[in-house]
Amino acid sequence: MRMDDILKLLGDSWTGYKDLVRDTLRSNIEALDVLNTSLMSNVGKQLRPVLSLLVSHACGGCNKDSLHFAAASEVLHNATLFHDDVADGSATRRGKPSLASAVGPRAAVLVGDFWLSKAISLILGTKHQSKAIPLFSVTLCNLAEGEMLQLSKTSGATTTEEDYKRIIYCKTASLFESCCRAGALAMDAPALQFEAAGSYGAALGMAFQIKDDILDYSGGASVGKPLGEDLAAGLVTLPLLGALRAFEDESEVRSKVLEIKEHPESAASLRSFVLDNGGIEYAAEVLDSYISEALDALSVFPDSPFKDALVQIARYNAIRES
Repeated sequence: MRMDDILKLLGDSWTGYKDLVRDTLRSNIEALDVLNTSLMSNVGKQLRPVLSLLVSHACGGCNKDSLHFAAASEVLHNATLFHDDVADGSATRRGKPSLASAVGPRAAVLVGDFWLSKAISLILGTKHQSKAIPLFSVTLCNLAEGEMLQLSKTSGATTTEEDYKRIIYCKTASLFESCCRAGALAMDAPALQFEAAGSYGAALGMAFQIKDDILDYSGGASVGKPLGEDLAAGLVTLPLLGALRAFEDESEVRSKVLEIKEHPESAASLRSFVLDNGGIEYAAEVLDSYISEALDALSVFPDSPFKDALVQIARYNAIRES
C-alpha cells in the first residue's frame, strides 16, 4: 500500500486535517503568513498525523478531536525541527535550505515558537484536553531530554547502545507514541486499545529512527540528506555500535568519531569499518525486532483497512530507501 493509497483511504479526514493546519497557522502578519505557507509546502511525509488518523479510524472512526490531535502532532513536530536546525546549525532540511539558513536563526526560533503555540492551541478546547495536554507535554520533555543526553554523549563519543535507544525514544519514538495514543484517545478507545496504540507508535518510532540511521551509512541520493551526515556530526548510532560489538577495545574508533570534525577524512574509513564488520546487519536485526513488536501490538484492533494500513507502514520500514 503506497502513501497515496493511505491518504485516499483517509479521504475526508485527511482533507479536514490539512484544512485545519492551514487555518491554524494563518497570521495577520503578512511576512509570517507568507513564510508559513512556504513551510507547509515542504513538510515531508506527514507520517505522524497519518498514524494518528489511522489509529483513530482503527478505533471506530474520526471526529473533531481526531483532526485536532493529528494537526497538533504535525505542527509540534515541525516546531521542534525549526528549533533543532538552529541548535545544530543545519543548513538543509528535506533537501532544501533549512528555515534557519533561509531567514536566520533569530527568525527561525520565533517561527518555531509560533508553531509550538499553535500546536498547544489545537489541543486546548478539545473534549479530551485534560488527558491530551499531559500526553503531549511529556513528549516535549522527552524531546528536550533526548537532545541533552545526545549532546552530553556526543561530547565524548561515549554513547552506548542503552544510551542510543533512550535518545531515539526521546527524540523520535515518544512523539510517534503520543500521536498514536491521541488517535485512540479521541475515540474513547478502551484501555487495551489505548495502550496498544502507544506500544505500536513507540515501536514504530524506534524502527523508523533506526532505519534512518542505517540509511546514513548505506543510503543513496533518495534519502534526502547527505550520506554520512550523522557521522560527520560525531553521532554514534546503532550501525557503528553494532560493528563495535566484535571489538574489546573501542577507543581507537571512538577517538576517530570524537575528532571527525577536525579530521573529516576519517569518515570514509569509519563507514568502511561499519560496513565490513556487520554494523548494518546488526542494526537491521534490531530494526526487525521493533517492527515485530509494532505488529504484535496491532492484534487487539479489529480487522479493517485502517489496521491493514498500519501494518503496511510498519513493514515498509524494513525496505524503505528514504
